Amino acid sequence: MPLLRTTTLVVLTVIQLFEPSSPTGNQDKRISAFLNGDFIIGALFPVHHQPSSKKRTVASLGIKCGEIRELYGIQRVEVTFQTLDRINKDPNLLPNLTLGVEIRDECWYAPVALQQSIELIRDAITPVSSYLDSCHNLTAASDAGQRGPLIGVVGPGSSSVALQVQNLLQLFHIPQVGYSTTSRDLSDKSRFNYFLRVVPSDYYQAQVILDIVRYYGWTYVSAVNTDENYGQSGIQAFRELAEEADVCIAREDSILSNAPDEGFDKVILNLKQDPNAYVVVCFCEGLTVRGLLKATRRLNMTNHFLFIGSDGWADRGDVTRGFEEEAWGALSIRIHSPYVKSFDEYYWSLKPHNNTRNPWFREFWESRFSCSLDGPPDDTLSIDTLLNSTQSSTVNKTDSRKLCSGEESLLDKYRQDSKLSFVIKAVYSLAHALHDMQQDKCGPGTTGTCEKLLPFNGSLFKSYLMNVTFEYDEEIIEFDENGDPPGRYDIMNYQKLEDGSFDYVQVGNWHNRSLWWNQSRPVQFGKSRNVKSVCSEECPKGHYKNVQQGGKDKRCCWVCVPCPSGEILDEEGESCHRCPQGFVPDELKLKCLQLPIEHMQWWDTQAIVAMIFASLGFLSTFFAFVVFMKYNDTPVVKSSTKELCYIILAGMSVSHASVFAILMKPSMISCALSRVLPGLSFAMMYAALLTKTNRIARILAGSKKRFPTRKPLFMSATAQVVITCFLIAIEIFISGGMLHYQFPNIAHVYSTTRTLLECDTTPEAIVVPLAFDFFLIILCTIYAVKTRNVPENFNEAKFIGFAMYTTCVIWIAFVPIYFGSDSKVITLCMCVTLSAMVIWVFLFVPKLYIILVKPERNNRALFTTSKTIRCHIGSRVASAVSEKSSNNSWKESTVSGRDVGVVPPQKRTLSCQTGNELLQVLLNPKALMEPYTVSANSFALPKITERDCCEADNCQVKKIIIELPDNPVL
Repeated sequence: MPLLRTTTLVVLTVIQLFEPSSPTGNQDKRISAFLNGDFIIGALFPVHHQPSSKKRTVASLGIKCGEIRELYGIQRVEVTFQTLDRINKDPNLLPNLTLGVEIRDECWYAPVALQQSIELIRDAITPVSSYLDSCHNLTAASDAGQRGPLIGVVGPGSSSVALQVQNLLQLFHIPQVGYSTTSRDLSDKSRFNYFLRVVPSDYYQAQVILDIVRYYGWTYVSAVNTDENYGQSGIQAFRELAEEADVCIAREDSILSNAPDEGFDKVILNLKQDPNAYVVVCFCEGLTVRGLLKATRRLNMTNHFLFIGSDGWADRGDVTRGFEEEAWGALSIRIHSPYVKSFDEYYWSLKPHNNTRNPWFREFWESRFSCSLDGPPDDTLSIDTLLNSTQSSTVNKTDSRKLCSGEESLLDKYRQDSKLSFVIKAVYSLAHALHDMQQDKCGPGTTGTCEKLLPFNGSLFKSYLMNVTFEYDEEIIEFDENGDPPGRYDIMNYQKLEDGSFDYVQVGNWHNRSLWWNQSRPVQFGKSRNVKSVCSEECPKGHYKNVQQGGKDKRCCWVCVPCPSGEILDEEGESCHRCPQGFVPDELKLKCLQLPIEHMQWWDTQAIVAMIFASLGFLSTFFAFVVFMKYNDTPVVKSSTKELCYIILAGMSVSHASVFAILMKPSMISCALSRVLPGLSFAMMYAALLTKTNRIARILAGSKKRFPTRKPLFMSATAQVVITCFLIAIEIFISGGMLHYQFPNIAHVYSTTRTLLECDTTPEAIVVPLAFDFFLIILCTIYAVKTRNVPENFNEAKFIGFAMYTTCVIWIAFVPIYFGSDSKVITLCMCVTLSAMVIWVFLFVPKLYIILVKPERNNRALFTTSKTIRCHIGSRVASAVSEKSSNNSWKESTVSGRDVGVVPPQKRTLSCQTGNELLQVLLNPKALMEPYTVSANSFALPKITERDCCEADNCQVKKIIIELPDNPVL
């Protein structure tokens, strides 16, 4: 500590060496108010206005402050005295300890504040006796004894001034408590470790202003700030918050409070360049706001802007005095400060003759009442008061003002300073911290000081100050880790009252990040009722904001563009996005509405048509099946291989049934059936038809051989059914494999007006199962072509050919229609049922016609080979015939009825397929006549005719025609 004291003295000595000397000597020493005590609190208040730029002089001539201030100066000095009186009288707070104070005028000006801070520090480390000796104070009886140590400093009022004072105070480990300094830079403990404050940071104030701007929808504002730390840090906080909240700053400017009028005019003209930014956010000190109001009047722009001011404006009457119309409707932020009711009576009772501890009170009294106090000051005043009185006496010699009676009332035009409660909180914070330190160091219940408190440790005291907690006016006072209290603000509106006067009216408050408006006191916005401060109007419904490029502050300017068809506006309104598949925008294009999910219904026209055809097919198939079952043993049924006919009828039934599976609501089961049943039905029909045509073709191929050797294989009905079932099994295997490869599922097909629910069927799933059916159809068609010239009794082959030709036409048309249109369901249904109907028409209708309409034709003779048997015999057979029957030539083998008896012949039918019997007839022609020898009618006898098959003389091929009688004589 001795080392610190020595260092301090050296620093102050150096500072004194460089202080400018004044020709008036000690008369330039600034006035201070001092009350001694066991511990001293320093205070820096702006008792006078700051020097104007025109009145400032160079350092060698000294600095002269402006006029004396009541609200920011005298009232703060007096409330400090009143608060100390209460503390010193409180037996529970600092028992048997007295707090003193030294108050100095900082003039709201950094050079003066620094000079006064140096005086505070110098006085704190200089003994009272030395101080009195140096000042030649003859009336120091009340101040006898040792001066108490300086424990902390309250003030100054300006943030920019407080920054510089803190840089000095923290060198000597002296805590500083701000009562109106709100710059957020002071929350940085790495730079300002010994600074605390009882007012919230500008960060909260910027949040309040932003909440007001957002509440009214003002997204495009201008900004002005006082060109010093308070305004700079405040507007920076507002700028950061505004960017996050999408509030744009159109124009931005800064100016000093004491700038000339031309500077303020330039600021207003700069703001005027963007007429859409009607609202101006002003992080300014009071004098800066007043300069802006003056400029609006000079430029004839009254009520052209709506100002929103920070707490530097608050509810100060000196800001708007004389410029009420220009300020009308403005909003300002006032830090919530309870009204100090106890101060009014104390303040009103003060008179020049009874207030001797305030050295500026006489000067204030004269300025307040525009009069002059006569007579010398009281003998108990300090040396500073004596010096000040000397100056005042000099002025009074030439003062022509009236004399003050000393009984004037301070109640007249009285207005309480809104910061008084903060001054009280600051003083109490130091007192409570000292009390906690005394109780910890000296022991609980200790009264008075103790050795452990001295020498006074400022660093230790700062830690107690950071952790202090006490209650004032039903409010808990405490500090966070940055030395800041929580934020609470009043929202003021400068209104025109009913009597025509103007005043500030509280219209809302902000607490714990919540904005509340007083509905009983509506906000006035000057002559305007509806204030707009936006770059672009909100877009109508269904239009998005096409933000204009040009910097981050142009994001609030846009052009409204309608959303394209099928798109809706996003939540931010800055773009449109397409509705998901199956959804369409509503009329306002704000949300997507789901399209109705449609599928083939049973009552749809297409479904009704398909079901009618399928039902007719069912009835016709069932009718044919009943008829065939009834006439199962008739030649017409037997000759058509009835087993295969029943398989074909079953396939037709499956084909018609598949129509209903296709028309069902798409599901996993219905989709699987719609893929399996058509292919299965076709396989059943065309496998049977292929077996039929193959059998006919083999019979025809055997009849064209030179000489049949043996009967073809697999000609029996059982073999035909086995072959058919084998072919059907192949189709079942293919369809099952495709179901496993592509599992049946449903899918949604989206269009602009509807959503179709369909089976998720790929072209492969359709083509592959039907490919085998197409293969069967092609083979059936080929065999139908090959057997087109069979004997006329085998005319079923011709009908099979007609059926195949028609089927090919149907399926050739199916492919482009199915894969090239959206009517896949009805296309597949009609192709399936028509294919079955074609087979029914060409294969079963002729048989049903014979069975039901022409029953006389339903006999065996009509379903054998032709009555004329054509046999083609080669050269070897002809040679054998000529050798065995040289005496019985075919040319002479015609037998008449006269050569035989009258016995009724046995009618026989010879077939070219019976090789052994034909060979015996050819070798022994008379054997053919034996059954007819009993007949007397020559016309009833068989006739045998031989012809050459070629014109050459050596033709080796003979054509033998055997004609049997139609009605042999019985």
